[in-house]
Order: sequence, then C-alpha cells, then structure tokens
Amino acid sequence: MKKTWMKGALPFLIIAIGFGGLTAIKASAENDEDKDAVDTRPTVKIETALAEDYQVKITSYGEVKPLESTMLSAQVSGEVISWHPNFVAGGLVLRGDTLFNIEKDTYEAALLQAEANLTLAQSQLIEEQARADVAKREAKGLAASQISDLYLRKPQLLSAQAAVKSAQSRLKIAQRDLDNCEIKAPYDALVIKRNLGVGQYVNQGSQIAEIYNIETAEISFPIAGFDREFLPLDIAQRKAVVKTKGYSPITREATISRDLGVIDQATRMSQLVVRVEDPYSLKSSLPPLKFGHYVEVSFAGKTLNQVYRLPQALVNNRIIWVLDEEQQMQPKRVEILREEGAYFLISEGLQNQDKLITTLPEYPQKGMKVKIAEPEKDLVVQH
Repeated sequence: MKKTWMKGALPFLIIAIGFGGLTAIKASAENDEDKDAVDTRPTVKIETALAEDYQVKITSYGEVKPLESTMLSAQVSGEVISWHPNFVAGGLVLRGDTLFNIEKDTYEAALLQAEANLTLAQSQLIEEQARADVAKREAKGLAASQISDLYLRKPQLLSAQAAVKSAQSRLKIAQRDLDNCEIKAPYDALVIKRNLGVGQYVNQGSQIAEIYNIETAEISFPIAGFDREFLPLDIAQRKAVVKTKGYSPITREATISRDLGVIDQATRMSQLVVRVEDPYSLKSSLPPLKFGHYVEVSFAGKTLNQVYRLPQALVNNRIIWVLDEEQQMQPKRVEILREEGAYFLISEGLQNQDKLITTLPEYPQKGMKVKIAEPEKDLVVQH
C-alpha cells in the first residue's frame, strides 16, 4: 500500500521540483538585468589649451671675473718704509688708499733744487727783459741800419725764456717723482699678491703687486645657436640675474654690457658679457660674489605671440593626445618652437579650446573611448 502511494506521488514531485528550478532561473535572470552594465572605458584627466603671448627666458653659465687687473710697478727707486695693513694677498683696499711708501728724502731734495733752478731762471729772464727794454729805448735815436735783433737783445731774451720753461719742466718731474713715492690704489681692489716688504729696495719699473678691480665684475657666457634667434634686438643694457648654485645660493642683479661680436668656429656659439656692480659688496649688505664663482645668468628674450606652454611629459615624438567631441582619443602632431626647462613651447598643431589629455591610458589608441575623471579647467600659459 505504501509503495503504491509513493509511485503515485513521484510524478507530481518531479513536476514540482522542475517548476521550482525554472522559477529560480527566471528570478536570477531578472536580477542580472536589473544590474548596471560595467563601464570598461579608461579614465583620463583633461585640461583646456589656451594660447597666450610668452616672453622667452634665456639661461646660460659663466665664470665671474674682474673687469680689469693691474700689475703695479714702482715708478721711482728707493727703500720701502711702510705699507697699508690691507696690502696683503686677499686684502681689500679702496680707491686712493696709499698701498706703500718709498723713502722721500732724495726726491724732496730734488724738488727743492728744481724750485731753486726755476727761481734763478726767472730772475735771469727778468734781468734780460730789462736789458731788452733799455736797448729798445736807445734804438729810437739810431738809424734803422744800425738796429739789429742782437742790438735789441732778442736772442738773449728768447734764451732766458727757454731757460725758464726748462726749469719748470724739471720742477714738474721732481714733483711727480716725489708724489710717486706714495703708491695709491687706482680703484677699489682685491690684492692678489705682493712682492715687497719694509726695508726692501725697489727699482723703478719693478713689479711689486697684482690687484683686481672689485668695483665691477664681468661674466662672459655662451649663447647657443638655437637661443640666438630669441635674443632681443636691443640687447645692451638689459637687466639680467646672476645666481650661484648650492645650499645658500647668491643672487645678484646684473646688466648686459655687450656682445663680443664673433661666433666661435668650433662650437658655433656667440658670447655675451654682463656686468655686476660692487661684486664684493663694499657699498652694500649683499653677499659678496667672488671672482671664480661659476654662475647661472638668465634674462628675458623675445616675446612669442600666441604659443602654448605644455609640460614635456604630454608630448611624445611631437604627438599630443586630445579628446574629440565624442570623447574619443585623437593624436595631434605639434610643432615645438622651443624647450624651456620641463616645458615645450608649441607654435603649431593645437587650437584654442582643444581638450588635452593629461593622463594617458597604458596603451593609447586612436579613437579609443574614455571617460573624464574630473571637470575641465583652463591650462593657462605661465609667464
């Protein structure tokens, strides 16, 4: 009886299980349809390109050197009796400072002798002039044939005048020699070396020291061929900035002095020169810019009209990626006008309002659809 019941119920049980399975499958399919479709487009960031006028910055490097250097020589011979306390290697002296003194007795005596000779010559001239005046008065009562230049004492008068001029010149030389016993600094100077001491006898013309002018320093630096076309036409007297490298960099203002006017045949570079006033800061509290420093020189070049200044990372083999109206990636070939630091200046290939892709997918493809990660913002050209 029991077996008969089970046999009768089995078909109904199978039908119930099948109906339940179909219901579960249908419910699962409906749940999958309710879910959102997965967006597999890569995410990118974009910026809007805007062209602006941009002033080029030109940078080069050079060594700080003195405007001039001088080998000091003794103008007179004699014994050195004293020297300036700063007249040592590395010392700083000011224009007009007496660097050292030579014993003056001999030259003071020569000056007194020259003064005496001048006085004697002047007295002889006065005496001769008086004799000439007497002869001139006496000649009024004589016939013209009896009057000669010798009678009027003209040769004697000219000789006396010449003697006075000769005495004056010897006096001038004696005064110069006496003045040259004090050797003065011709400009604010850094003493490089000194070859004398107290008690030393120096001869006229012997070199006794070398000094550098510290009133003005010069820096000569090269300009490469690709920079020359961006130089302003009126380069002279333009302002520049000079800067050292290191933990505590020194920055000083400079003025472009001149173009050396030649192009090196080996490097094809030209040379410019800038000047820095008071490099050792004798008249200011600025840090000194010492000779021998290797410095960076930068100044403003030409202004370029309507260019795009883009990070170099966005440009690969002169190709930059933009987003079209259908949010598809498109490559654009651009013309690089100039490289400045981490940026390129682009002259052609882009248009205002182009949407620049700043974060590329791993494998960018032309026509690849992407989605934007954040709202757009303008890429403003920085000056």
